[in-house]
Amino acid sequence: MFDTIILMLDATLRVSTPLLLLALAGLFSERSGVVNIALEGKLLASAFAAAATAYVTNDVWFGLLAGIATGVLMALIHGFASITHKGDQIVSGTAINMLAAGLTITLGRYWFEMGGQTPALSGGQRFEAITLPLAQMLADVPLVGALYSKLISGHNLLVYLAFAMVPLSWWILQRTRFGLRLRAVGENPHSVDTAGISVTWLRYRALIIAGVLAGIAGAYLSTAHAAGFVPNMSAGKGFIALAALIFGKWRPVPVMLGCLLFGFLDALAVRLQGVELPLVGEVPVQAIEVLPYVLTVLLLAGFIGKAIAPKAVGQPYVKSR
Repeated sequence: MFDTIILMLDATLRVSTPLLLLALAGLFSERSGVVNIALEGKLLASAFAAAATAYVTNDVWFGLLAGIATGVLMALIHGFASITHKGDQIVSGTAINMLAAGLTITLGRYWFEMGGQTPALSGGQRFEAITLPLAQMLADVPLVGALYSKLISGHNLLVYLAFAMVPLSWWILQRTRFGLRLRAVGENPHSVDTAGISVTWLRYRALIIAGVLAGIAGAYLSTAHAAGFVPNMSAGKGFIALAALIFGKWRPVPVMLGCLLFGFLDALAVRLQGVELPLVGEVPVQAIEVLPYVLTVLLLAGFIGKAIAPKAVGQPYVKSR
């Protein structure tokens, strides 16, 4: 039983990683006043760029850089439409999602002729698991050894990076001048402009940070969690991350807890496939797979009225004369 719990928690960490990175990306952009519904498209485009580059160069680090560059490029497109030209942020984000969904499949078919997916990655083309110091030595120690060697150790670098970003994001937003200005521009951009600070530049910087985080999430998805890119492999993770962002009320630690909850349900759904439950019997696979998405709707319905978004989020800034 204990081993089963450890395996479930281990899977929860791995599944939660892209959600956490995307939710933190949304946190930075929405704290600046820019709705980031384009997280799904940024994740998908970055996953394709990372997998394709890692395969061609035979180096996962080049794949990671390509994923980050693609995430930033998508973020700049989003900013150009919604910040520079003051377009509707929802429409701009939806357009990016549609662009990524179609472009990744088209390029995949043209470059690799495999129906839109990339060739399988292996060896140096993927991020490998890291064994932490003393993990093997402590493996036989009751309770503590299993937690350290099987749950904490054995993940790849991007998993550790994602969870390290939580306290770092809190520190940036709460303890730095940039974070103070970022939160201010999401609440009252006119007061920030009056103080002589560029609202446009602040929002662009927030979107660039979001693009970097989304790029890392995409690279993780295709070069660490999976062994290559397949069409539409994002599977709604960008929207689940937005739900976790609302659930966490735009604060890093509660957002992380929301992502872990979604990840746990996803891991639970995998474990329940083919399992006979008391009084229910074997639950259909389709019902299990839809469980995380049903929770997304329920959480949004239950918390959307209680979570107070930044006041200026979704509103293009028009400089007063």
